[in-house]
Amino acid sequence: MAYQTFRQEYMQIPPVTRAYTTACVLTTAVVQLELITPFQLYFNPELIFRHYQIWRLVTNFLFFGPVGFNFLFNMIFLYRYCRMLEEGSFRGRTADFVFMFLFGGLLMVIFGVFVNLVFLGQAFTIMLVYVWSRRNPYVRMNFFGLLNFQAPFLPWVLMGFSLLLGNSIIVDLLGIAVGHIYFFLEDVFPNQPGGGRILKTPYILKAIFDVQGEDPNYNPLAEDRPGGFAWGEGQRLGG
Repeated sequence: MAYQTFRQEYMQIPPVTRAYTTACVLTTAVVQLELITPFQLYFNPELIFRHYQIWRLVTNFLFFGPVGFNFLFNMIFLYRYCRMLEEGSFRGRTADFVFMFLFGGLLMVIFGVFVNLVFLGQAFTIMLVYVWSRRNPYVRMNFFGLLNFQAPFLPWVLMGFSLLLGNSIIVDLLGIAVGHIYFFLEDVFPNQPGGGRILKTPYILKAIFDVQGEDPNYNPLAEDRPGGFAWGEGQRLGG
């Protein structure tokens, strides 16, 4: 019974969020079991382009370090904001969501060459948080019951929290920068005089991912609704 309940809940997670979070958890598990090592996963341009270890372009986004507070913190925010984006502004647009993943990942790989980062998963999480926060500017946030602020400040609050933990803010700044580039090209520039859509999802992605109709039994994640999950989320003004 417990297995069936878990399986039912698991399958209700939207596909992109389910695939990415599962890949992150499984990657961490096999590292913890010492079946592979982080040295086989990290981002290294020389090994990728000269020794053709192409898998590193993907695996560096899947490992968030050993199981601990930092890992759990990243997994919570990754799952939460990835799912809210997929069930919110990308609802019914799975191909566009996958294209955002590919576009953001490509920019991070390019920037990663210059900032000398070996794992980009945390930056990718911040990118998702940034895009969600800019598309929900009137949501009031509560962080650990200590701070109340509007959603667009959330990435900066997370960066400050990361700084307090003694982490480098380069990762957070990279995620914010890539998130802003995507948000500007997708949401701002097309609405400017003389502007237009630069980012267009390739037809092949639409053919692969946009094949299912709208689920009539769709039920949004609890924290999408006013009064939902309180960690890093509040309610909409007037809600």
